[in-house]
Amino acid sequence: MRKDFSRDSTSNRDFYRLLTSTVVPRPIAWVSSRSAAGDDNLAPHSFFTIASVNPPIVQFTSVGRKDTLRNIEETGEFVVNLAPEPLFEQINATATNFDRDVSEFDAAGLTREPSLTIATPRVLESPVALECKLHQVLPIGDCFVVFGEVTHAAVSTEVLDGTHPLMDRLKPLSRLGRDEWGTTGAIQTIKRIPVDEWPGHFRG
Repeated sequence: MRKDFSRDSTSNRDFYRLLTSTVVPRPIAWVSSRSAAGDDNLAPHSFFTIASVNPPIVQFTSVGRKDTLRNIEETGEFVVNLAPEPLFEQINATATNFDRDVSEFDAAGLTREPSLTIATPRVLESPVALECKLHQVLPIGDCFVVFGEVTHAAVSTEVLDGTHPLMDRLKPLSRLGRDEWGTTGAIQTIKRIPVDEWPGHFRG
């Protein structure tokens, strides 16, 4: 048996909660930005993914017009910092709705690290930072999808095996429903099956 949720008879808030509890786990873009006046902002955004490989472009969604979006529109740049498990409490703290002139770096006790290709600082404590220049802001409904071209990636050698980041060292967090967060837990590996090795070998 299923319970039906009609889009027309369900409130926007309830449908949002339904979507964010079923489209899981969601990677977190821990975005640092800087206003034209020089105020630093740091906030987690859990609608985040890769939009393009060449050029390398990542995207995240701002639900409403928030300080992160305003800063990016003013300066044309931002950093996506990895949200790792050891910084769980600090990441959650940076979701607090502080006044625009209050920096979440300071409120959460985090360290600014200079970026190499943009003026916006990175989070020193995060093992991965993707420096981005704004490619496009796409308004959709009550949200804004922000596309940023990655101009530089800085990765801690502690999480690398050669040039490959290891999941058991990155320990990325994800968002689930309500106040729930996810960790990687047990990691499974499996190789894709080439079509010529598929049992029965389908042919066109």
